Amino acid sequence: MNVLVINCGSSSLKYQVINSDNEEVLAKGICERIGISGVLKYTPKGGEQEITEIAMPTHTEAVKYVLEALTNEKTGVLKSLSEIDAVGHRIVHGGEKFSEATLITEDVIKAVESCNDLAPLHNPANIIGIRACQKVMPGVPMVGIFDTAFHATMPKKAFLYGIPYKYYENDKLRRYGFHGTSHSFVSKKAAALVGKPYSECKTIVCHLGNGASVCAVMNGKSVDTSMGLSPLEGLIMGTRSGDIDPSVIQYIASHYNKSLDEVIAILNKESGVYGLSGVSSDFRDITKEMLNGNERAKDALETYCYRVAKYIGAYITAMHGVDVVAFTAGIGENNKYVREYITSYFDYLGVKLDEKVNEPMHIGEDTLITTSDSKIPFYVIPTDEELSICRQTVEVLNNTAK
Repeated sequence: MNVLVINCGSSSLKYQVINSDNEEVLAKGICERIGISGVLKYTPKGGEQEITEIAMPTHTEAVKYVLEALTNEKTGVLKSLSEIDAVGHRIVHGGEKFSEATLITEDVIKAVESCNDLAPLHNPANIIGIRACQKVMPGVPMVGIFDTAFHATMPKKAFLYGIPYKYYENDKLRRYGFHGTSHSFVSKKAAALVGKPYSECKTIVCHLGNGASVCAVMNGKSVDTSMGLSPLEGLIMGTRSGDIDPSVIQYIASHYNKSLDEVIAILNKESGVYGLSGVSSDFRDITKEMLNGNERAKDALETYCYRVAKYIGAYITAMHGVDVVAFTAGIGENNKYVREYITSYFDYLGVKLDEKVNEPMHIGEDTLITTSDSKIPFYVIPTDEELSICRQTVEVLNNTAK
């Protein structure tokens, strides 16, 4: 079965075509600047990346051009669109309505739209991608995979906020968590690497990218995670503030004559390590400046790592122990200083970093970065959200056919 994986942003569309039988990636790429000018990037298996500037007023045109690239005579990987058997769509927010991947119907789309207030920047774009695929590929089954679904197993003690209960009852204001597809994929891989059944393993996954979150996975279920109602809560990130005292919002608004929306925009787009360092939201730039003696860059990196370590420590307590900790995503896989600083907080638990193994800035494969006598193994495990979406799409279709 060939599965087209679609991940829509407000002005972008990432895609992959995966043969689910052997999990081989036949092609991948991204459409950028949708609604502005339009750029299609396409890389067929074994071939060079092709970049085409072409007008994309909407996501419908983007999907059309992706399908044309996949089926073109020269570098296309498919003979015709009939070779696409299913489409798996990443959907950011499913609220309490979706606890697993779901076959997309009109009722499902309406339910996703009802969650738009919880993810105003993401869900509308996801729906646009679904509608675009339906228009270009009528009749092809489509499956929605929700970022929040993996965290639906969190107990109330983990997801309730300390605010009047009516806001949960009436408005469903609670912690939902994100990066669920990544946390699910990596936690399964981590359990396999330490030789424990997934249903018996206590795992902490640190998804450290420009957006970042930590997740406690106990016996195959998410029991807590750092992101909340929105992706703004939790860790310090590239441009997001993470956890702050809500009074900070009031202070900035009143002292700098900012509206609530303007302050939230500051917390989302001008904060995090970007705001702290004054350098960049890119950890490569921050690391370079830190090594050149820039104190603010050093403070930003160390503050970031401290926050991650605090969450790991909290989740060890929440699960009454841990069997394995995993670093994943762009920073987790590509910044040795971040991995070194974070692991150093757990020397009291007998964690010993293997400095030689941890030395490369880029670790592109599953790698144990602690010594053989370390009490808790720490791994680098590259995430593969697209493959996870593919697998869940096939599973839903197989279950539907039964």
